[in-house]
Amino acid sequence: MYKKLLKRFFDIVLSAIALIIFSPVLVLLTIIGAIAMKGNPFFTQQRPGKNEKIFKLIKFRTMTNQKDKTGELLPDDIRLNKYGKFLRSTSLDELPELLNILFGQMSIVGPRPLLVQYLPLYNEHQKRRHIVRPGLTGFAQANGRNSISWEEKFDMDVWYVDNYSFMVDISIIFTTVKIVFKRSGISSDSNATMEEFVGAENEASFYDNVSQ
Repeated sequence: MYKKLLKRFFDIVLSAIALIIFSPVLVLLTIIGAIAMKGNPFFTQQRPGKNEKIFKLIKFRTMTNQKDKTGELLPDDIRLNKYGKFLRSTSLDELPELLNILFGQMSIVGPRPLLVQYLPLYNEHQKRRHIVRPGLTGFAQANGRNSISWEEKFDMDVWYVDNYSFMVDISIIFTTVKIVFKRSGISSDSNATMEEFVGAENEASFYDNVSQ
């Protein structure tokens, strides 16, 4: 019942309530973002959703569009200004995704929607992360966020696909709130943002362990 009907019902209700509650914050961040980013405060990008259906994800912009003399974008750590770092550390950059949830493109909890260019790089095990709607937060975000490897992250995504329930979702939501307040796992150990995924290295180390 939860997987077929109630999960989507809760997504609609919770996202609508959250949009109303956070509407003053959304308006404020839109104004501040336009000033801090010297233009459009929003970042939109094509992402794969449920069954790999492409949708347009919307977030608050955390990096400027600064370019070098040749017209190429500067490295992430340079374009990620203080305002952007604040948004990421507090996860406020994710607030506009509540609209994606309300419109049925995302869920409150599910595997995070990643880049379209990663689709041909997944192995068969990792592709299963797209069986469900992507989420504002997920099992991987509640267990390491960007401080864990891609393989661990994908294994946790697939574990969620096979095991999600109302209680699992509630647990992930509460854990995510704690992580946001602690501001942990925001970046990888080596980059200002998560390293680019270049392909599967192993099949399912975490998944095998939790399934035994």
